[in-house]
Amino acid sequence: MNFRTELRLVLTLLLALWQTECSVSSQACADEASPEFSKTTYTYKTVEQLEIRADVYRHEDAVRRPVVVWLHGGALIMGSRSGVPMQLRTLAQEQGFVLVSLDYRLAPETQLPEIIEDLKDGLEWVRKTGPKLFNADSSRFVVAGASAGGYLALMSGIVADPAPTAIVSYWGFGDVDGDWTTQPAAAYRKGKLIDRDVAWAGVGSQALTSANKDNGRGRATFFLYLKQTGRWVDAVSGFDPKVEREKLTPFCPIRNISATYPPTLMLHGTADNDVPVGQSIAMAGEMKRLGVSHELITIEGGGHRLWGGDRKLIDQAFARSMEYIREHLETPSAAN
Repeated sequence: MNFRTELRLVLTLLLALWQTECSVSSQACADEASPEFSKTTYTYKTVEQLEIRADVYRHEDAVRRPVVVWLHGGALIMGSRSGVPMQLRTLAQEQGFVLVSLDYRLAPETQLPEIIEDLKDGLEWVRKTGPKLFNADSSRFVVAGASAGGYLALMSGIVADPAPTAIVSYWGFGDVDGDWTTQPAAAYRKGKLIDRDVAWAGVGSQALTSANKDNGRGRATFFLYLKQTGRWVDAVSGFDPKVEREKLTPFCPIRNISATYPPTLMLHGTADNDVPVGQSIAMAGEMKRLGVSHELITIEGGGHRLWGGDRKLIDQAFARSMEYIREHLETPSAAN
């Protein structure tokens, strides 16, 4: 296999892994909803004429319903709000929940502090505007996400006020400045290394909220370069982790958990070469130390998105995550 063919396959894989995060199993992405369970797109925030949007899926009635917020993956560089897991849409439709999929500005054109601001503003929009705009019961809302979206879901327990009713993190991470982001990843250095200028040519200067068929390949090449060089956190945050660790602390959930952190479920594969399983194990350890209710499900031999693990165990893990969301949304919260 020549390098060009190898690179094309790698980029295709990267796009499949990071760009959409369409499904937390093998099912297809949710596209159009049924007539009685429809999708409406809103703009929850505008920054310098860039509209940052949310897709809201719900039954066409006036019943006030609890909310599931979905945050897409993509290394904070790729992906879009369209990548909604089919299981989650089905759960919302069957159980009568509102499902909100949020976009956020992508790195490196937008840096991590501003991405977290989008997260805060999106959740505040759901909480404050949701009851009037789409009959959301904002006293009951679960935040879920995969990979970088799992990280943002974990961050929601730090930055949202009030905090979510519960959090579900699929192969997410609790720090942004560990060896896994600051050291070159051997798994990505087996072919020809990406040139810096080629990598940066794949991204631009104008803020955007989604990767697509036009810019996806360039952004995947950029991501590959960051993994090869251990420069992801620098590019995404604008901070040098070697000398500015304190500036990254506010963006590391594991360094900000308190005893009041929301109940959390985490799923992770033990053979994940993109986000090490140690990220979820460490989060679980800190939650245990602080007495925070949590569950950690690991899939032996599972890679990123649990690929390669036992199919039966994976299905059971995803089924538990849907049950976990249902459990926390069916019980009314004392908060309003």
